[in-house]
Amino acid sequence: MVTKRNSLRLAAVAALGALFLGTAGTAMAAAPAATGPDPVAATAPVASASVASASVSAGITAKPSVTSVQAWQLFRVTGTTTGLEAGSTVTLQQKQHGTWVTLPASVHTTRNGSYSLGVKLGIKGLNELRIVSGNTASPVFTVTVR
Repeated sequence: MVTKRNSLRLAAVAALGALFLGTAGTAMAAAPAATGPDPVAATAPVASASVASASVSAGITAKPSVTSVQAWQLFRVTGTTTGLEAGSTVTLQQKQHGTWVTLPASVHTTRNGSYSLGVKLGIKGLNELRIVSGNTASPVFTVTVR
């Protein structure tokens, strides 16, 4: 039986696990590095105040269905989100003259955090794109428009 207390414990353990995993292999600007050799010590009652403030870092993946298209040809960008609420809006941005411009292409994420977005681009050449939701952005990907 899953109780509210157990759910909170699981959420705290998941958040700490993600925090330690993130500091082990990837750069996370907002996450402090683990200071002790025993990650279990971080779940001690003295650290309970920091557990409430520790949050899972949000992330977005993005993969275009093609790398090259004709102008205004429909293609899809699919991906997943982590650390965002289900139903969050994800939006396509394009780099234009060194500035990220929000395009009129957005969709809500599913219950499991995935999304699929139909896209048509008209600016010919190499287009740098990314998917954003709030302050979270996917890695940049490119699509060439012929």
